[in-house]
Amino acid sequence: MAQIYTVRQSSELMTFLMENVPGMNRTKAKQLLSKQMVSVDKVINTKFNAPLREGQRVEIARRGNEHSLRNPFVRIVYEDPHLVVVDKAEGILTNAPLDGRENSVKRILDQYFQRESRRLSAHTVHRLDRYTSGLMIFAKRRDVQQIFIDRWQELIADRRYVALVEGVMEKKQGTVASWLKDNKVFMTYSSPYDNGGKYAVTHYRTLETAPHCTLVECKLETGRKNQIRVHMQQLQHSVVGDLKYGATTDPIGRVCLHAYKLQFWHPVTHELLNFETPVPQKFLDVLSGRTNL
Repeated sequence: MAQIYTVRQSSELMTFLMENVPGMNRTKAKQLLSKQMVSVDKVINTKFNAPLREGQRVEIARRGNEHSLRNPFVRIVYEDPHLVVVDKAEGILTNAPLDGRENSVKRILDQYFQRESRRLSAHTVHRLDRYTSGLMIFAKRRDVQQIFIDRWQELIADRRYVALVEGVMEKKQGTVASWLKDNKVFMTYSSPYDNGGKYAVTHYRTLETAPHCTLVECKLETGRKNQIRVHMQQLQHSVVGDLKYGATTDPIGRVCLHAYKLQFWHPVTHELLNFETPVPQKFLDVLSGRTNL
């Protein structure tokens, strides 16, 4: 059984764990948080300084989120009977081409299920570009996949990316809205007018600024192909490493875009699930100057 504690007065999560859980110390608390074993009001929380309010319920799961999958491109961060959430590395496709010559996140998950002797396959809910890293959802059944497809806007509570962009952003925050459409050579271009493409809205805010680049948080109101990459180019601050969409620098050999936050309502249990991954260290190395831009 999970251990459940009620917050009696305002505190931070780490402090609360150490003060209320018998035998708890700082090291054990960090381990619980890193293994996503701690939930606050049914939402998984991994931040040691997360604020708690009186009346909230803190739940500690019996066991951590440990899996037999060991792959440099895919890390499972959550799994239940209905779906799996993964942290995808850059450089791998979401789905492999039909010819089967290339690896993909879906194929890695399918092989993982087979090794576990489970008659399952991974069903793609949404995609990330090959050179974008971060959090993704895969369904374990077609009916769960279909619920996501039919109710995507309703179920997805929050999706955010961090992008390292070239130059210093003139505005600390703002919104870009336009219609996005692919041309004949599969380049996505942006238009302020309806060009028969798909309407896209990106909200952005500056997190940290360096002399030659800016770390930006992008919150998606819509999830279109290449949306953030094209909208940052439109602002004349292309994503670092994104040579396809205007970047002039590529210090770490990848597009510096990472899907770091994902919050959604579970399509079957109706619980609110929250996941967050840290900003890739290589982004921070460029920002700090340890890696030259």
